Amino acid sequence: MNKTNSISDIDVTITGVLARSVDIPLEFPVQTSVGLVATAPLVLIDITTSNGVVGHAYLFTYTPMALRATRELVQALGNALVGQPLAPVQLDALLSQRLRLLGKTGLALMACSGLDMAAWDALARHHRLPLATLLGGTPKPVPAYDSHSMEGLKVGVTRAARARDEGYRAIKTKIGYPTLAEDIEVVRALRKTIGDDMELMVDYNQSLSIPEAVRRIHALQGEGVSWVEEPTLQDDWNGHAAIRRKAGLPIQMGENWCGIEEMSKALDADACDLAMPDAMKIGGVTGWLRAAALAKARNMPMSSHLMHEITTHLMLVTPTAHWLERMEQAGPILRQPQRFVDGNAIPADEPGSGVAWNEDAVSRYLAS
Repeated sequence: MNKTNSISDIDVTITGVLARSVDIPLEFPVQTSVGLVATAPLVLIDITTSNGVVGHAYLFTYTPMALRATRELVQALGNALVGQPLAPVQLDALLSQRLRLLGKTGLALMACSGLDMAAWDALARHHRLPLATLLGGTPKPVPAYDSHSMEGLKVGVTRAARARDEGYRAIKTKIGYPTLAEDIEVVRALRKTIGDDMELMVDYNQSLSIPEAVRRIHALQGEGVSWVEEPTLQDDWNGHAAIRRKAGLPIQMGENWCGIEEMSKALDADACDLAMPDAMKIGGVTGWLRAAALAKARNMPMSSHLMHEITTHLMLVTPTAHWLERMEQAGPILRQPQRFVDGNAIPADEPGSGVAWNEDAVSRYLAS
């Protein structure tokens, strides 16, 4: 067997890590019931190896205020990996050990997740395989929904019509307007636009009290809503469980789970019907695989949150794969942005995850 393609080969080591930050304007700023995300602040991660392969990944920090701290944390933790074998599970264990006293959560967990994703990308490139293939899957189209924000009637209907015409079979909108009547008005307008054959999901972004969540979700029954996402504070798993028992619509959560430990606690509390881990908060590729096993054990449908370049590959090795979320963040600085055809994400058929930088664009959006 060619040594370069041997999966047992651990001779390749990490020779360097580079973390950079960019802040990218969004075509559609993300308005939620709890605030506005006007740009895409990203930390770009490059892991170089002793055989000349470079692995790439990025992190989304939601606010530019967190860019510098996240970048510096990625760089510091990345420096600790230099000289280590390109073995992502082993690297995950090493970082967990180094962070045991501090705690592997919050920005520290995000930094570790980004390094993990870049390491897996490098490993797939080393073996000249798409990431999905390296993980034991087969590259094929992944059903995706178009994810929209709290945009009111005019923009919301326009975007819903565009998604319908582009072949998507589902959309998600953010609600939690000042009144229930506004929520209902928007949901009905979107349903009228997309017709009865498309699914419609809604996201409250943790904005409601438990009684108000029950009241509003009761009112959404009969409106063709497929799931209600994070109706109350994301770490109030008992509160979500109470809403779930009373509301009568499927409850979705998971984008804010920090590691599979939090996922396990939420599932033990019966907090949700559906799971949606975020690759950069659940632990990167390594954490995702553990989360997918946990969802499989519970027979729980599992969707993705953001970062669709890498999650397209991860959904292909998720036994209970449900929906992939499409929300553009990194496209303007990628050499080849993620392709979507007829409402499906098309995994890159080249080695790795498909993440590679357009350096001219990166230079344009570099942030200090």
